[in-house]
Amino acid sequence: MKTLQSTLLLFLFVPLIKPAPPSQQDSRIIYDYGTDNLEETFFSQDYEDKYLDGKSTKEKETMIIVPDEKSFQLQKDETITPLPPKKENDEMPTCLLCVCLSGSVYCEEVDIDAVPPLPKESAYLYARFNKIKKLTAKDFADIPNLRRLDFTGNLIEDIEDGTFSKLSLLEELTLAENQLLKLPVLPPKLTLFNAKYNKIKSRGIKANTFKKLHNLSFLYLDHNALESVPLNLPESLRVIHLQFNNITSITDDTFCKANDTSYIRDRIEEIRLEGNPVILGKHPNSFICLKRLPIGSYI
Repeated sequence: MKTLQSTLLLFLFVPLIKPAPPSQQDSRIIYDYGTDNLEETFFSQDYEDKYLDGKSTKEKETMIIVPDEKSFQLQKDETITPLPPKKENDEMPTCLLCVCLSGSVYCEEVDIDAVPPLPKESAYLYARFNKIKKLTAKDFADIPNLRRLDFTGNLIEDIEDGTFSKLSLLEELTLAENQLLKLPVLPPKLTLFNAKYNKIKSRGIKANTFKKLHNLSFLYLDHNALESVPLNLPESLRVIHLQFNNITSITDDTFCKANDTSYIRDRIEEIRLEGNPVILGKHPNSFICLKRLPIGSYI
């Protein structure tokens, strides 16, 4: 009887005994064998870990290890064909590269290899001591008000036909210290033309190059390779420099008029012919129209 009562009391108190909560250490073990509630808890935690930012762990690993096709192609292109480095003066506005002051543009010693785009109101361009090799008609097509151009100390070998054809106001043109072999067609209102220290030969100057330049006063062609004095020099000339060429002879018509002994060429102030093979003393009739004898060798 006592045994039966003890058994009944045990059954009454067992439901009131709650098991101790599992420690953190064996939570995974209880997950493996645990109840439905524990499975829900761990599923929820695992879900949050994987999907809280909207991407699964597997997806994250894929993004890191395997880039998409576009990214891969971009990296490939950048590796194989890198963009060339820009030169210092590329695409720089002219008036930042050069100095622009009231219609004058100074582009001196800035290592340009072509005529830069000029402001339309430009009247004077000084592009001395650069690396320009060629002048083209496009260089001055939209700059009709130019009055002076100075390209001293460049590397100019060629000047396109018509380069100066639209420059009806151009008065001074300096092409000294370049590599020219011939002269271009010159604009009609020139008062000064300077092409000294080039490689110009007589065949590089057409017979009518200077004939219509009725305002030309100063002509500098010294230190070239001329074999003769250019033909048809205009009456307006005051100074003619032809020293240090290869001129071997002159005629009675070079500066004067053989058929007109009364003709006087009174505007000429200076003719220089020293440093040429020609012996001026052998051509006395070549200077009878001049007020001053040319500078050069007479014996």
